[in-house]
Amino acid sequence: MITLEPAVPRDALKAIRAPFLTKDFEAIDVPVMQPLGLLLDLAGEAMRARLFVVQADGIDEACLRPDFTIPVAGAHIASKKAGGRYLYEGKAFRVAPAGSGRSEEFLQIGLEVLGEQGPKSADAETLALSWRAAVAGGRTDLSVQMGDVGLYAAFVDALGLAPSTAARLKRAFLRPRALWAELERAQNPETAPREGDRVAELLAGLPEDQAAAALEELWTLAGIEPVGGRSAAEIVHRLAERAQARAAPRLTAAQGELITRFLAIDDRPAAALDAAQALAREAGAKLDATWADWSARLTILADAGVPDDAMRLSTGFGRAFGYYDSFLFEVRSAALMADEPVAAGGRYDSLLQRLGAGPGAGGAVGCMVRPGRAWKGAGR
Repeated sequence: MITLEPAVPRDALKAIRAPFLTKDFEAIDVPVMQPLGLLLDLAGEAMRARLFVVQADGIDEACLRPDFTIPVAGAHIASKKAGGRYLYEGKAFRVAPAGSGRSEEFLQIGLEVLGEQGPKSADAETLALSWRAAVAGGRTDLSVQMGDVGLYAAFVDALGLAPSTAARLKRAFLRPRALWAELERAQNPETAPREGDRVAELLAGLPEDQAAAALEELWTLAGIEPVGGRSAAEIVHRLAERAQARAAPRLTAAQGELITRFLAIDDRPAAALDAAQALAREAGAKLDATWADWSARLTILADAGVPDDAMRLSTGFGRAFGYYDSFLFEVRSAALMADEPVAAGGRYDSLLQRLGAGPGAGGAVGCMVRPGRAWKGAGR
């Protein structure tokens, strides 16, 4: 059963939409039907359970769009423009987390700044616009939660871990429960085996093409026909990485403690950055460029009127969409659950290249607001 958000009054919707209506942005629309495999590859497996899988002409496996970022980025690449600033408005669809009963069809308004070159100021600008749009809904209990995927990745890289261990810890960052499990497993690889570890070990000794063929044969014998998932070759590649991770040198207690302390930092932005910088020095990490980006970002936010006392920076904060690779944020209401942001967004510089744009494609950043949550009359 799909839950429909309450209709937002015309005046309230106009006020929420207004901050996004600038001459800098070109209106864009994208199909409701989207390729399932592409979204899983780019947004991450964590999104699989949240997608409405459907049948669509001309697409082998499709889903209703859960968000606009990937299809807008694809349309930008197809346009062959060097850079583009896009405004969208339309319905998105997501299956509820298990047991929540909140599968949704909802209105989303957002911006994408794609192919930008030079200073990375657009991410702070999109947060400022998101804040203004959220405030226009009338809520007075708003706050901003910020994080930085790249900051965590740089910190992990500075610890000198085995490449496979570092890769797994970074890949798990956007899934908090998985991250803590990976930390535990990296320190004690012989304990807490996961589902699939035995298969990984059995296939690890085979060349990947033979391992993929063996996996497809197992599917045939079991009468399994995979739908909406990864290919046998992709699964085998992941299983091989898992087997390598179990054989890699374990994370030392000191390294595990440094990562745990880093992930625990949560404070006003300036104080959080000071704490992270002190810990980075202790770990031997040099993150000067990241600090320069944050200094410029906070200046833009202050100039735009985003209250300092409404913002927090958490080094362990991530979002389920796997394409974020740097700054990210959520605007939250105290009246709503933590997993119900009023607005959200961030930076995903690698997305355009992953979609095939090639080197020199430029940066990518975007944001969205959900009017059905921003409007104070929606309750909760």
